[in-house]
Amino acid sequence: MLQASKQWKWLACVTKNRLLVDLDQDMQLCTPYKLRQLTDAALLEPNFSLADAAFYQEVYQYLDTFSLWSPAQLCQIALNATAVKYHLKPVLAKSWFFNEYTGVEPSVEAIVQLNSVVQQGEFLIVEHSDDASLCINLSEHFQLDENLSLAQFEVIKVLNNRIHPVYIQQKQCKTA
Repeated sequence: MLQASKQWKWLACVTKNRLLVDLDQDMQLCTPYKLRQLTDAALLEPNFSLADAAFYQEVYQYLDTFSLWSPAQLCQIALNATAVKYHLKPVLAKSWFFNEYTGVEPSVEAIVQLNSVVQQGEFLIVEHSDDASLCINLSEHFQLDENLSLAQFEVIKVLNNRIHPVYIQQKQCKTA
């Protein structure tokens, strides 16, 4: 696992119009989040905070229990989730793209399934409230309808009645 460091910094890259995470002198992660989507704090406080580091580690360790992603993918997902949680401006719910969940067993995991009229895909809940959840797309490409799609790690907010539980056989319990 790539451990968070006090040397990590958030960078607003004007050239790429994206938020970057500077991990060290040779490694940067370019998030899909445009500068206009960011809070002022993301631009004014570039240091990777203790809250950022704790959330990054929590997401990484949670996703690692599923045994579905490589360490590099886990790092990428966790860093993007951290950027969303702490540095993205609020977004409005766009639940109309998704079918309602009519089952009786609610999701108890942060990895969930959303079903559009075109496809179904896996998403990670980054923030959850009583009414809606902020999710990032884990699929390489997710088609919302005939005309609109989400790239990997793009954000969408949905009402909780659109969230379907995911049953992943590969999840394993890791104990100390």
